[in-house]
Amino acid sequence: MTLTFDESCLIPRPWTLEQSTWVAAVGDVPTGPILELCAGVGQIGLVAAVLTGRRLVQVDSNPGACRWARVNADRAGLGDRVEIRQGDLEQAVRSGEQFAIIVADPPYVPTHEVGSFDDPVVAIDGGADGLDTARRCMELAGEHLAPGGLLSIQLRGRVQADSLREVYLGSSRPVLEPEEVRDWGTDRAVAHFRRSLSVRAPDGVRRALRDG
Repeated sequence: MTLTFDESCLIPRPWTLEQSTWVAAVGDVPTGPILELCAGVGQIGLVAAVLTGRRLVQVDSNPGACRWARVNADRAGLGDRVEIRQGDLEQAVRSGEQFAIIVADPPYVPTHEVGSFDDPVVAIDGGADGLDTARRCMELAGEHLAPGGLLSIQLRGRVQADSLREVYLGSSRPVLEPEEVRDWGTDRAVAHFRRSLSVRAPDGVRRALRDG
């Protein structure tokens, strides 16, 4: 797959395709489309869509990234299977929509460290602890994953992954059940969660995700 982008976007990292291939290899996932959150120029979701044969909805707040995601989907021959939505996460996903797989690559660099990187700030600034957008992705997945569906979320190493997992490991009725974490070095990790049969996340879990 050939990707096109410009300086307004986060440069696609080749290692992120490990997330795509892992998602495609997971078994016992219900039928239905993929939702990619914080999609950037779209490489993770596009490769996952190719490998699984599923439809794909991609969401990003950066209009420039969305334009390139459209170009990349069309050039990959996936134009009729990919929908691009530009906007805030919660507004771009419609009430009642359900997805079999949600893939997310949220900004995860703590705000006080973003000056050390050349990337667009909007693409990497994850708030005080780096997990602000990741928590939003988790809460959205609790609402929009089909029962038994898979959430695959990229994070800044195992420490961040464990922080998110602890919210659910400490709950007696988790809406998202932690499965596995894989890391690539100290600052690159992907965590997988499954949607349980619970209809909604318990209030305590929802508050924990919002409050950090």
